[in-house]
Amino acid sequence: MREVFQNELDGLADKLTAMAEKVVTAIDKASEALHENNLELAEEVIAADAAIDRLQLELDKSAAEILALQAPVAADLRVVISSLRMSASLERMGDLARHVAQQVRIRYPDSAVPAGFEPVFSRMTEAAGRIARAIHHLVSNPGLEAVPTIDDLDESLDTLHLRVFSQISDSDIKPAEVADVTLLSRYLERFGDHAVSVAQRIEYLLTGNWDSKLIPGTD
Repeated sequence: MREVFQNELDGLADKLTAMAEKVVTAIDKASEALHENNLELAEEVIAADAAIDRLQLELDKSAAEILALQAPVAADLRVVISSLRMSASLERMGDLARHVAQQVRIRYPDSAVPAGFEPVFSRMTEAAGRIARAIHHLVSNPGLEAVPTIDDLDESLDTLHLRVFSQISDSDIKPAEVADVTLLSRYLERFGDHAVSVAQRIEYLLTGNWDSKLIPGTD
């Protein structure tokens, strides 16, 4: 009976890994679409987001069945509940990558990144890609060594997010362009926040330590 239960828990981990892998692909393609103004690639990201959503629904259904039929307690219960939380964060990361791609589609054939803002967004998308790959590694190979890297990358995204606003105030761009860079910067900054949320929940599972003040919002 325990072996069957363990297989069900392993199934949750497999779905989280699959979601994290798709998130990496989504943010990498969305970033390329943004910098190359590639509409076709942006459309791929938008369409592929449905697969991440399906994985979340499958995981949530599996978790609900485990809760109803197995009545897990203690560490097993924490695994199930944390899996539900992490799937929500990973799904949101997929949504945010899709939002970046949608900005490309909205502004095409013009670029969603105004002249002069390419360097800061290049750094933001690079950090987003790195944090997504770090999360994929962490989910597939749980351990504490990746957590500081994820935190550092999130801080970099926060700093770059503020730099975008500073650059807006020092530039002479159109109102529509202000909206574009504000939204894009916000999407990438929130992408990092959700990655940190995933990392903190894995850290909690590995150590048993929990501080709710450390968990960022999930808007």
